[in-house]
Parts: sequence; C-alpha cells; structure tokens
Amino acid sequence: MNVIEVKHVSKNYPGIKAVDSLSFEVEQSECFGLLGPNGAGKTTMMKMLYGKATRDQECECAISVFGYDPLHHELEIKSLCGVVPQDNNLDEELNVWDNLAVFSKFYGIPKREASKRIGELLEFMELSDRKKAKVSELSGGMKRRLTIARALINNPRLLILDEPTTGLDPQVRHLIWEKLRNLMKNGVTVVLTTHYMEEAFQICDRIIIMDKGVKVIEGKPSELLNNNVERYVLEVMTPEASAKIQTEALQNGARMDDTLSVVFYYSGSLDLLKRMSEKLAPGDYMLRQSNLEDLFLKTTGRALNDEQ
Repeated sequence: MNVIEVKHVSKNYPGIKAVDSLSFEVEQSECFGLLGPNGAGKTTMMKMLYGKATRDQECECAISVFGYDPLHHELEIKSLCGVVPQDNNLDEELNVWDNLAVFSKFYGIPKREASKRIGELLEFMELSDRKKAKVSELSGGMKRRLTIARALINNPRLLILDEPTTGLDPQVRHLIWEKLRNLMKNGVTVVLTTHYMEEAFQICDRIIIMDKGVKVIEGKPSELLNNNVERYVLEVMTPEASAKIQTEALQNGARMDDTLSVVFYYSGSLDLLKRMSEKLAPGDYMLRQSNLEDLFLKTTGRALNDEQ
C-alpha cells in the first residue's frame, strides 16, 4: 500500500524552478530518502506533502498522502503526520516536559493520556532524566531528540524529517537511526532529507537523488551503488601524484574524476588500483570501496551550486 503518491509535481518561485515534474511513491513502513545538493528542491517537496507549500496547479500533477490531497485536506494530513523541521524551534523558556505538553494540546489529547504519552516518548528518546530541564540547558543532540519526540506526540503514521541529524556527533546520530528503525518496525512510514550519505545507506529502503528540482536517479541504495558506480576507488591527493599513474589508469579502463585537487580513479578491478597505488608514496593516496557519496557526486557533480 502506498502512503504517498507524487505525480509530475512542480513548484516555481519567481526566477526559480524549485521542483520540476517530480514523481515518486512511498510504501507503508518504509524509509524513503530525498537526497541532493543545497537548492535541489528537497525541503520544498517535503513541505508540499503536508501543505506548508502548495504545488503549481497549471500542470497535470497530483499529491496523495493517505489518500488526501494537501491542497484540500491539510489538517487531515497533519493529524496523521509528525514533522521534524531543519531547525529545532523548541520553546527555550519551557522545560522538556512542558514543550511536549503544550504540543499535545494542539492535537486535543486529554491531559491524562498526554501525560502517559509524554512519559513514553521521553523514555523512548532517552530523555527521562532531563524532563524538568529547560530546553536552553540541553545539548544539541538532546534538543534534536526532543524535537523528534514532539513530532511523535500524536502517534503519527507518517514521520517527515528534514535533515534529522545534521551537526550531531556520531553517537547521537546512531541513536536516532536506531529509534527510526524501531518506529518503522511498528508500522510508521519515514520520509527524510539528509546530506549524510552514510545515513541514507544505513536507514533508507529507497532513495531519490535530486538536482535542480529534477529526479536524477531512484532506487534501493545498495542496488543503485552496484549498478551505477565502479566497485573500487583510488583517491590521489595531488595532481602531481596523479600524473605518475594517469596513463596506466586510462589505458586500463579506469574512470578518472579530476574536478577537484584530489583525483579519483574508479575501477571494478582492485588489482589494477593496487598496482597503481604501489607507484605512489604513502600519504599520497587512499584505496577504498566505493560508497553512496561516490554515486551522489557522479550524478550531481562535484561543482557547487549557486545556493551552496
């Protein structure tokens, strides 16, 4: 069953095409990721799902979230969703418990039920011992966990997260990944944007990579990686070191990317890259398996967009 269906959706601002005829579907209980450079249209697309932004209507396009169109049923969709924006936007003067209590009133949750739910969420996000602390006293990771707990106060069937772990240390990031996996096991559908390729690879069942509002590629992370990028990468730290092996690399079919000062050689042959690396000094290179970041850079380019 599809929780979300997006068909040929576009969004234009004056002088900017933020989203360009984008289509995708999200199934129940899966994690779906929107990836792309700054300015790719990820956040705009997320906002259109829950009605904060409206799609262009002069085209034949449609959005369905649980069968509702956000143009006409924004409140129905919001009642079924939890949203975690890029910024935590918590009330700094209230304590942890009261931030959740105030939000529960927006959903008309009875006080006794809200109290039980808040206690469960604080335990789930490992914040129970900070329930009386003011938000201003929390670390960045704690604030992010509290923002996610707030988005879960109405027991949503769909959780929308915009860059949920940006700026957090690895321990907190892994904790949040674990919590999201637990939610999906319990039937919650997750849609997120992220700049962390490892995050997308770890928790997303499927991803879209966008660039300048357009879908570039879509699929399961592991399958996209296997089908679109050579398996091994030799990173050469300077053009001078790269010059020692460039001819051999190209003659043997390696793909070279020298957009930046670091030169990347891609190949399906580990033996070839090992042989090339033996001609380089220690510290001049790194030999590794390709990853989702390589796919991202291959599909969107290494040059910065104007917005970045």
